[in-house]
Amino acid sequence: MIKAKRRFPDFKYLFSLIEWKLPSIRRNKTKVASALTIAELAKIAKKRVPKVVFDYVDGSALDEVSYQRSRNAFNNVEFVAHTLKDVSKIDTSVEILGKKSDLPIIFAPTGYTRLMHHLGEPVVAEVAAENNLIYSLSTMGTTSPGELAEQVQGVRRWFQLYVMQNRQDSLSIISQAKDAGFEALILTVDTPVSGIRYRDIKNGLTIPPRIKLRTVFAIATKPIWWFNLITTKRLEFAAFKGWNKPMTELAAAIFDPSTKFEDLSWLQSVWSGPIIVKGVQNLDDAKKLAGMGVAGIVLSNHGGRQLERGPVPLELLPEVVAAVGDKVEIYVDGAVLSGQDVYAAITLGAKAVFIGRAYLYGLMAGGKDGVQKVIEILERDLINTMALTGASSIAEGQKFGARIRSN
Repeated sequence: MIKAKRRFPDFKYLFSLIEWKLPSIRRNKTKVASALTIAELAKIAKKRVPKVVFDYVDGSALDEVSYQRSRNAFNNVEFVAHTLKDVSKIDTSVEILGKKSDLPIIFAPTGYTRLMHHLGEPVVAEVAAENNLIYSLSTMGTTSPGELAEQVQGVRRWFQLYVMQNRQDSLSIISQAKDAGFEALILTVDTPVSGIRYRDIKNGLTIPPRIKLRTVFAIATKPIWWFNLITTKRLEFAAFKGWNKPMTELAAAIFDPSTKFEDLSWLQSVWSGPIIVKGVQNLDDAKKLAGMGVAGIVLSNHGGRQLERGPVPLELLPEVVAAVGDKVEIYVDGAVLSGQDVYAAITLGAKAVFIGRAYLYGLMAGGKDGVQKVIEILERDLINTMALTGASSIAEGQKFGARIRSN
């Protein structure tokens, strides 16, 4: 019988294994820094901001089926794995509209960003600049094109536009983007009307938030968020100063249900730079847009926030790439929450992915540090997945391809 040979404990060695670190007084900063997934950041975010704010980011249209279908599609992707490949060096960079981006990731335009964190769009753009990524500013943002350009000068800037019912309003915003040196326009086309979002309706979402009896309790439970709200500049839409009505009324004023393909021709006549069309949901529209000379197409269901039970962008991606991928850059968005999701879209043919919810979770959780953490998580997972599939570059991963399982 084999018996263990005992010895006197080596306390010096034991003490060398102990990490002698004092507890941090900045507990939230520590939690954000130690988060391993976007889901963990979302849990932190939920505790940091009022319910109305978290639900605006986290929710989608009606019964939220479209968003869940998008998540299911990503979960059903199966990669092609090659072994005995040299993956000692992984190159995650891509060229987007002729310029290098360090990751195949674009910060999507998101409205009301200072609602999530008082520093808003500029700190997100700073993270984009520091990681050599593209930042997209929304028409419904809380920072104007000029303010963003002044505060964050080194970032590639795209501007998201709705063709508004009053074309002069659109022209005014286009002029601001042009004067501020924005590189491209993103025309959003999946909003002829606003989607019905039960969470926002029940919560009575407005900009700025209205003080009601139930708001008093929210202030008591989220004092830091409220303190930042009332001690920084007034929260309002940069393009619609003075607006103080429900979101549904603002959407009705902005979204034009009569917008047609001819309006894209009008936009091309007043904007000389690249135009990316976001919200494309079928192959025929993609073909027509490619024929009209747009620079890029974003296959998107608006993060599941518009048409409920609409097409899943990731499932649509392969056939659109096969049909027009040689004529126009194809991007995809909706439910991207990991580096594996990024790689899934890339291997199915996308040039890059747009992220929205993911970085807003980070922003709510920890401001700029939270957004940076999101990029670190996505990059870590992307590099790991590329190495495990044998891809040393994005181009090689695209050659390997992937498939979406039917179950």
